[in-house]
Amino acid sequence: MRILVIGAGAVGGYFGARLARAGRDVTFLVRQRRAEQLRRTGLHVIEPETEFTVQPKLLLAAELHANPQTFDLILLSTKAYQLEAAIEDFAPAVGPETAILPLLNGMSHLDTLAARFGRHAVLGGSTRISADLDPEGRVIDMDKLLHDIHFGELDAKVTPRIQAIDAILRDCEFDLFLEPDITAFMWNKWTVLSALASITCLLRGSIGAVEACRYGKQTELAILAESVAIATANGYPPPAPFLAAVETRLTLPGSDLTASMHRDMMRGAPVEVEHILGDLLSRAKNIDAPLLRAAYVQLSVYNNAKDRQ
Repeated sequence: MRILVIGAGAVGGYFGARLARAGRDVTFLVRQRRAEQLRRTGLHVIEPETEFTVQPKLLLAAELHANPQTFDLILLSTKAYQLEAAIEDFAPAVGPETAILPLLNGMSHLDTLAARFGRHAVLGGSTRISADLDPEGRVIDMDKLLHDIHFGELDAKVTPRIQAIDAILRDCEFDLFLEPDITAFMWNKWTVLSALASITCLLRGSIGAVEACRYGKQTELAILAESVAIATANGYPPPAPFLAAVETRLTLPGSDLTASMHRDMMRGAPVEVEHILGDLLSRAKNIDAPLLRAAYVQLSVYNNAKDRQ
């Protein structure tokens, strides 16, 4: 099975490197600057307890457009605001039997991909890895416990192609879960992420820093409750044991946990506010969510200021 990983950033770089290390047929579609960097240094992954380097097989968008070739599986993990450009880059790689596995946050990207390539081409997918790129372009894995891909057909069927993808992605030194209902899993992830992003971005601190303040824990729980209410109104209430664990995680004293949007904001990068918070609020179904709205407005102001620079 030929696999095309779109980009070699934190998420795509991590899973693509793991797949390549396990001997899978993996090609990375990258920009010229990233290609030059990877040819010099290789794709280097640093984890809490180990590190490794692979020499990746690289493909430029211009090369793909000049000589189209199709792949069996496309692993897509760009930022949401990069999705349209990424689609144009990898479009020549999509054939009639190509499966696209997106690991983006939220849900709206599924409709974007389906509109371009057809619903049959699109799988559901999610990951909970916490990773970033350092200034040298190395993938830094910040959590030794969470290295997972959750995926499945959007209609929840166990098809021959999903079984084949499961087989090729398995035993590659990350956790793999073929979900019976990937849409429900994605909603659960979205519920948590929207709350975490709102807490850490709106209040400008880690979970532990917020919890340590007077009214901090109450505010954390109030933001989570708004996110849960919207998910429930859309038919995806988080299971009680899952929600209890999330409440503990999002109010843990001393925790240095922040959302990736918070880390992006702190380094002056664009944030995925429309894809994560804007889309969620558009599905609120008369649920009042003033704290989520406040976070959305704050992050929109930030993004708008970035656009004017």
